[in-house]
Amino acid sequence: MDEFERAARMASTYLERVPDRPVWRPVPDRAWLTEQQMPDRGRPLARLLDDIGEFVLPHPMGNGHPRFFGWVNSPPSQAGVAVAPLAAAFNPSTAGGDQAGVLLERTAVRWLAELVGFPHPPGGGLLTSGASMATIVALSAARRRALPDVRENGLYGRAPLVMYLSEEGHSCLRKAAELLGLGSANLHVVPVDDAYRMDPAALRARIERDLAEGARPFLVAASAGTVNTGAVDPLAEIAAVAREHGLWFHVDGAYGALAAVTGDPVFEGMAEADSLALDPHKWLGVPVDCGCVLFRDPALVRDTFSLVPPYLRDDEGDPLGWFSEYGIEQTRPFRALRVWATIAHRGRAGVVELVRRTTGLARTLATMVEESGDFELMAPVTTSIVAFRYTPADLPGLPAAVQRRGRAFITGTHLGGMAALRACILHPETTEADLAILLDEIRLAAKEL
Repeated sequence: MDEFERAARMASTYLERVPDRPVWRPVPDRAWLTEQQMPDRGRPLARLLDDIGEFVLPHPMGNGHPRFFGWVNSPPSQAGVAVAPLAAAFNPSTAGGDQAGVLLERTAVRWLAELVGFPHPPGGGLLTSGASMATIVALSAARRRALPDVRENGLYGRAPLVMYLSEEGHSCLRKAAELLGLGSANLHVVPVDDAYRMDPAALRARIERDLAEGARPFLVAASAGTVNTGAVDPLAEIAAVAREHGLWFHVDGAYGALAAVTGDPVFEGMAEADSLALDPHKWLGVPVDCGCVLFRDPALVRDTFSLVPPYLRDDEGDPLGWFSEYGIEQTRPFRALRVWATIAHRGRAGVVELVRRTTGLARTLATMVEESGDFELMAPVTTSIVAFRYTPADLPGLPAAVQRRGRAFITGTHLGGMAALRACILHPETTEADLAILLDEIRLAAKEL
């Protein structure tokens, strides 16, 4: 048991010292991490902890640092870290059965639905590895509704099913469409407006054109917070178009849906979705991996996936069935403990405070950019992502140069055919001083290129 206590101390010390370390630095010697041979004889836990301290902990991704502004990766919540070893010690498969892990997941999913204002019928959701898996589950259910016999007869010999997303839609939507046999050629991209939001008029026109050409529209996927700019599509208008044409309405809220907890009217219409994907491991900081998919009609989703062999039949079980009947995974980890602990530790008020603080800092950074003279804002700030550019020069290697300096971490993208920088603010301990350091680091890195 001494090694367990030592591991806990190592984790605590690591988290305490993160702000004093470089945000990120290249791994100087990769050999130990990539080339070591499997030992013939087992090694003591104490030796393994020595190796972790020497070779693993010094080289993080960087997302635990207050000046990590890359991608959409949050620091881990304190509560999530604290309970993670307990979930590992418990080590259930939460496919189903009368056990704490399954029952707590019912509560965790309901709490997530309540936070974002999504209707939650009993059984209306499950935890997944992330939004990519949540999207596969949602699109599978939509495909089943469009083709009730698809499980038996597949897609062979049918008019193609067509789905719609905006130019800013996440790549997981395309991956899911390809995996489910829909084909990327039947994934129709809808233009965006000047704020990088899907254009509902263009969506309606494209659907009507496809219908006239004999295609079979079945789903539209809107974004509640894109990864490029944090834009939120006009959800209520898109929902109306989906209803008009009988399409499944899916919302990708992996990053941004949590911001609905503040009551921001920009999320009006999200509750009308047939399915909603969101990632507790993003804004909430639940330790990876943890996504969620919420359903309006759980029965349809169960019909899409349920396959219960005799050795798993549970005639005395919950009438809602097993979680494994609502998705791909049969063996499922105990994700609910991390979600429950994170939300219970913060409470609704704490989640609201987190969202308001980080979105407020994003607006502050946007103001700093606009007042700087050498930066230009490239998109409106809706959530906690700021897209901007350094105006003295177009330097493609600028994000990497900032990262190598170690004092801040930012990533790049393209908007309107132009290279851009994007800062995603999710860390609850980021300050305005950190934002000033970020802009200064960009200026200094530019001089080195």
